[in-house]
Amino acid sequence: MAKEVAIAKRAKISQAQQYVLLAVVGAALFLGAAIALIMYFVQQISFNAKVIAEEDAAIKSYSSAISSIGVCKRPSGDVYTMEELNKCNPNTIDITAIQGSLRANILEQMAANAALNSVPKEDDSACLNPDTGKNYTYQEMTEIYNNATTNEQLIAASGLIQSCSALRIIPDALPASKNEEALLSSLNKIFIISGWEPETLSPSGDYNNSSSGTNLKAFSVRLSVEADVATTINVLDNIERSIREFNIERATIEWGGNNSTLVLQAQATTYYTEPSKLVETSKTIKFGGK
Repeated sequence: MAKEVAIAKRAKISQAQQYVLLAVVGAALFLGAAIALIMYFVQQISFNAKVIAEEDAAIKSYSSAISSIGVCKRPSGDVYTMEELNKCNPNTIDITAIQGSLRANILEQMAANAALNSVPKEDDSACLNPDTGKNYTYQEMTEIYNNATTNEQLIAASGLIQSCSALRIIPDALPASKNEEALLSSLNKIFIISGWEPETLSPSGDYNNSSSGTNLKAFSVRLSVEADVATTINVLDNIERSIREFNIERATIEWGGNNSTLVLQAQATTYYTEPSKLVETSKTIKFGGK
């Protein structure tokens, strides 16, 4: 009888140990699953925080670019709201509302630059003030711009400033494209002003599309002049005074066949710019990545 009682007690103890073991295993599995879920949710929160931070940085960058260029009025807060962007119309913005922006600096400083404006204007009837019969002054053009009340009037006033103020010199001094026809036309005009008319004009075919890490590009042009001494020197003087840069790198001058003419052969470098662009970049954020 005593043996049967002992065996029963041992069986109960063994069964209790099994229950404890199963409870420990179950608790361990539950704890492991809980820890795994916690780590997963922490990674999710961290990933979403990174995405939101990058979105905020992108919004700030776009807002800064828009404000710096002067496309829209400055935002009421740190960044533009959708309502502010929807109401923005670059053609109806007054210059006084975008002070310090690239657009305002161009219209107020470069357009009124006395040194650029000192370059003689071409005869252009569109730049004549019908009230005075003389070319518009910068003050008159800005007054027209500031008094404009409609979108069409603002566009017309902006075009007047671009075409008739000192801004007209900029594309002549540094064109925005490699336009060979315009270059040859400029050289032909210099030759004619100097009292010499070339028989032919053609591209050199030698291009030096170099740049110094910017959008400034250069290419070569050949000059050939055969005229009397005074005319040849006059050509060189007018090239030197040209608003467009002609950097003469190599030149030879020799007497003509009758010793009364000079023959000039030269190779010069001239410059142009490629259009500036805003480069959009993308960034990939990986879940669980650094």
